[in-house]
Amino acid sequence: MSQPVLDVSDVDKNFGGLRALSNINLQIKQGTTHAIIGPNGAGKSTLLNVCIGRLPPDRGAVIFNSDVITGRQPHEINQMGVVRVFQTPAIFPDLSVKQNVMLPAFAKRDGAFRLNMMQAVADQRQLESEAEHWLEDVGLLSHQHQLVGSLSRGDKRRLELAMGLIQKPRLLLLDEPTAGMSRHDTNTTIELLKKIKLRGMTEVIIEHDMHVVFSLADRISVLAQGQIIAEGTPEEIRGNPKVQEAYLGGTQV
Repeated sequence: MSQPVLDVSDVDKNFGGLRALSNINLQIKQGTTHAIIGPNGAGKSTLLNVCIGRLPPDRGAVIFNSDVITGRQPHEINQMGVVRVFQTPAIFPDLSVKQNVMLPAFAKRDGAFRLNMMQAVADQRQLESEAEHWLEDVGLLSHQHQLVGSLSRGDKRRLELAMGLIQKPRLLLLDEPTAGMSRHDTNTTIELLKKIKLRGMTEVIIEHDMHVVFSLADRISVLAQGQIIAEGTPEEIRGNPKVQEAYLGGTQV
């Protein structure tokens, strides 16, 4: 059996007397979409923050492609290929849409100062081409010269997705990728994420919209009070009595 892309092993995280995560064990397989669901305050965002190095676990380890990444800085984990798209878009409103997409790609470069002007120009053109490619994918190419501050909330979400994809992640962590979108834009994003997965991308999504979860997920983990109370296929989770009681309000979905 192949090693998981991401292996979260026996992770605890406390904030003072509050245990935010307790004995979390989670394995993400290559090329799959794995959804993490649960009520507000369940520990979902805390778990992602542990995975990307923003929070150190109090116990346990996080392993990415067989490398222990526990204790590494967020930028180091990002350079290894773990990219997170946040719930609140981290964008620069006074720059254009294309400039915003290019910025993360600049940050991924080695930072070497280009003495060769021709090489610098070639690098610039390559990044512009890559930015335009991902903007076309998310449906924003026609807005490439528009200032980001004038975009709708849904378009800002899609912009940040393009900003994540241009970094060529090996693992893409998505925190409520359809928040604030209309149903039409939500369905468009679902189809986009399906297309990305077909290219071999591994996706982890935190999402409250069950339509999105059941449309995308190969596997679902359910968090409640900092613990994984259930894990399985969408069909297994849909009919799990524990999940119905803790999260889905006793109503079949």
